[in-house]
Amino acid sequence: MSVEILARIQFAFTVAFHYIYPPMTMGLALVLVLMEGTYLATGNRLYHRMAHFWTRIFAVIFSIGTATGIVMEFEFGTNWATYSRFVGDIFGSALAAEGVFAFMLEAGFLSLLLFGWDKVGKKTHFFATCMVCLGSHFSAIWIVVANSWMQTPAGYHLELLQNGIHSILPANYILKPEDIGHVRAVIDSFWAMVFNPSSMERLCHVVFGTWLTGAFLVMSISAYYLLRGRHRQFAQASMTVALCLAVVTSICQSISADATARGVVRNQPIKLAAMEGVYKTIPYTPMNLFGFVDTTHQKVYSVQIPELLSLLAFHNPQTPVTGLNELPSDEFLVARHPDKSQQELAALRPLYWPPIRGVFQTYHIMIIVGSMVFGAAFFSLFLLLKGWLFRTDFLFIRLWLLLLVFSVLGPQICNQAGWFTAELGRQPWIVYNILKTSEALSKKVSADQVFASLLLFSAIYALLFFAFLYLLNRKIQHGPDDLEEDPQEPKDGDHDFLHQLVLGTDSSRASS
Repeated sequence: MSVEILARIQFAFTVAFHYIYPPMTMGLALVLVLMEGTYLATGNRLYHRMAHFWTRIFAVIFSIGTATGIVMEFEFGTNWATYSRFVGDIFGSALAAEGVFAFMLEAGFLSLLLFGWDKVGKKTHFFATCMVCLGSHFSAIWIVVANSWMQTPAGYHLELLQNGIHSILPANYILKPEDIGHVRAVIDSFWAMVFNPSSMERLCHVVFGTWLTGAFLVMSISAYYLLRGRHRQFAQASMTVALCLAVVTSICQSISADATARGVVRNQPIKLAAMEGVYKTIPYTPMNLFGFVDTTHQKVYSVQIPELLSLLAFHNPQTPVTGLNELPSDEFLVARHPDKSQQELAALRPLYWPPIRGVFQTYHIMIIVGSMVFGAAFFSLFLLLKGWLFRTDFLFIRLWLLLLVFSVLGPQICNQAGWFTAELGRQPWIVYNILKTSEALSKKVSADQVFASLLLFSAIYALLFFAFLYLLNRKIQHGPDDLEEDPQEPKDGDHDFLHQLVLGTDSSRASS
């Protein structure tokens, strides 16, 4: 394989693995704030114990997430040196802000959060918890801002360095192959860079996704305890807090998803067309529920809802979604290929399309799984309000709780599929409509070097993942401290695991 393909696989692998952890960290940090805040408001020691236990889970996730995040910064220098030089002035501002506002905030209060229990006052510890939560969110803010600038660049100009002379290039200057390595983006306005056309919409979408991830992590472990018949009071209270967060966040995420999608309509119409496999511009554009794209014949085989895509994109079913056969525009192509005929330009147009089949599938995976996550949250709320959610003597409730144990995977799948949609949909650009991904590679790195490091990272990340699962399982099996155990709680090994989860854990119930 080429250096470009291997470098992209390596970066996608390391980013996808790392992105398992920050959403859990951010979401769980908010849950800790809610639990500890409830303890301060009510004085109920149960919420203190809950916050104490979930802090242990937070510590395991935070440590693995930090370790896996460092690698990506080195990859910018090893595999993507041309890109790093091009965006250094832009990314330097964002990453410096992350270091000041996020890492310093987290580092300053993390030890107090983890080890300050009963050593400092309740309000002081709660303040430390809030600061760690804020720090984790600040980190996401600057990362999303930097990534959004790659999607919708703003607040910059291009500068050419040649023969030791700096010169500012005209607005809308089109990079030429000979410019690569000599031209870089220089920031004009820090705030224009921060509030670029897509940053706030994408930030909300990402943050709400992390809150759902943290909420469903707590719901998953709480459901496990309920099925095992362990720590019932703790599990019920934890489930209630997390479920309320999940329901509220689901509503917010639905609103955010609409705003984010309409942002894609405005700023990246090619990405929108690829997400839905739209080749021809027609009014009353339908939306696909699921299916596949035949790129050879430019057809989509799927279950469709008539007019829905036009309605969601423009709030008007008559407005057509522009198809790929008209994107990018003729003006865009002529500016980059002035010596080509109209027929040649039409042949070049697909070179500016993203991998349509991949974008189509990841987008619809996000939509389908996200709908299931929302449904699980609202149905669980219905069961809670009816007083049925904790009735583990009902087989249906036990089956539903078993589903909630595995529901932690839902938000994770949505997060990953959403990021893949965003990043694949931007191709072939690494900085949208300015710098191509193929032009951003390091000049000296070889395919063998990238492949060897990819194998090494795979081995290390596999070890880290198993360590994470081992430590997480150990914390879960240990459970919260200082809770009065139900005298009917089963001992480990009393029953087969699936028997415990589905049929019951209570010895008397099993014998009856």
